[in-house]
Amino acid sequence: MQLLSLGEVVSKISQQEAFHVIGQVADRLGYDCYVIGGYVRDLFLGRPTADIDIMVVGSGIRTAEEFARQTGRTQALSVFANFGTAQVKWHGMEIEFVGARRESYSHDSRKPIVEDGTLEDDLNRRDFTINAMGICLNEEKFGMLVDHFEGLYDLEDGIIRTPLDPDVTFSDDPLRMMRCVRFATQLNFFIDEETFDALISNRERIKIISQERITQELNKILLSKNPSKGFVDLERCGLLELILPEVAALEGKEMRNKQSHKDIFFHSLQVLDNVAHKSDNLWLRWAALLHDVGKPRCKAFSPTAGWTFHNHDFIGEKMVPSIFHRLKLPTDERMKYVKKLVGLHMRPIAIADEVVTDSAVRRLLFDAGNDVDDLMTLCESDITSRNELRKQHFIRNFQIVRQKLKDIEEKDRIRNFQPPVDGEEIMRIFGLKPCREVGLLKARIKDAILDGEIPNDHDAAYALMMETARNLGLSPQ
Repeated sequence: MQLLSLGEVVSKISQQEAFHVIGQVADRLGYDCYVIGGYVRDLFLGRPTADIDIMVVGSGIRTAEEFARQTGRTQALSVFANFGTAQVKWHGMEIEFVGARRESYSHDSRKPIVEDGTLEDDLNRRDFTINAMGICLNEEKFGMLVDHFEGLYDLEDGIIRTPLDPDVTFSDDPLRMMRCVRFATQLNFFIDEETFDALISNRERIKIISQERITQELNKILLSKNPSKGFVDLERCGLLELILPEVAALEGKEMRNKQSHKDIFFHSLQVLDNVAHKSDNLWLRWAALLHDVGKPRCKAFSPTAGWTFHNHDFIGEKMVPSIFHRLKLPTDERMKYVKKLVGLHMRPIAIADEVVTDSAVRRLLFDAGNDVDDLMTLCESDITSRNELRKQHFIRNFQIVRQKLKDIEEKDRIRNFQPPVDGEEIMRIFGLKPCREVGLLKARIKDAILDGEIPNDHDAAYALMMETARNLGLSPQ
């Protein structure tokens, strides 16, 4: 991997006024001071970052207070005395100050016992070598790189590796296992063999981590350029079956009568990557990951039909809420959006596999509403067939479906359809309370509009209502 040189990195640091002021404050206080961690890593990689970590061999809080006072940023200072840290907001960046520390852990908690430490102690506690580099800000040693674990070489080689024994690193703080996979995914790095072995041997330790922290890392993996890499690593080390067993259950093929179905896990990941290359919508990516999650529960084999997964879309839709609840994902409109897309993802495929009728497109518009474009993106991403002729057939028909969606929406205004004659008007005209007949009249009007039998306007709907009411023996009051 081509990195920026140390000279180029130091030049970028030197251009930031804040770093010079921090160095001057540290010199006055008699502290060694370093910009450290992810900010340094991303400078070498040429990645943008707004979070800056400052480590001083001394009091991080006192350094932050002096920096805020000298720069007139006292209103932007936040002190977290319990954690021995402080933060100052500076021109859109967040600068966090912490004193060098030594950490020790008990077996049943990832919360460390913290003591003041040396520079070496602080580097030893870092999660990965690429996050354990520091650049000195003191005037006398400004720009000097501290890299005790050769993190720069690991950056060049694209390797994720722990500074110390990975078994100890992951056992002490099991969240680092999720971070390991997440960094490998975001940076497209390989996980060092010894480090990966430690993921396997320590995977059960993930159970002491809060679900919220695990889900944060899952979301970051999903938002990566190629999220499939992260889920493959999670599956290989055994973490996936512990944190997302419904997706882990998709892995594998089964053979009967010399017939095998495709591996649903790798198919789902291909769909996920396809969506990721088209959209940065996190919830659309969740829908892609979960779109076939119902298949293991309805898999069946017939000597004549082969492998079938009837109603997997319906079953998958029903599974989404429980998955979201367990993962502590939001259960508001975002969950409903994922649930809807999982439940509808077969509809455009079924339309595209046959003659594309106006009626089918109207009903798709009615059911999908404003999410129809995202649904089409998901379904187009779901075309992973190796049969090129079949693939091109679906692509051409999806283009027809998209055009018909546009034309019919312009003509019939079906998206977010509201009936031109609603239940209140029906009850008022016929003197009814809520009852079966009101539902029948509403359904007849809706179906007639969606089937193209009548236009989507009040007069046509009113006339149909009166005709249907007569057939039901209803008269206006």
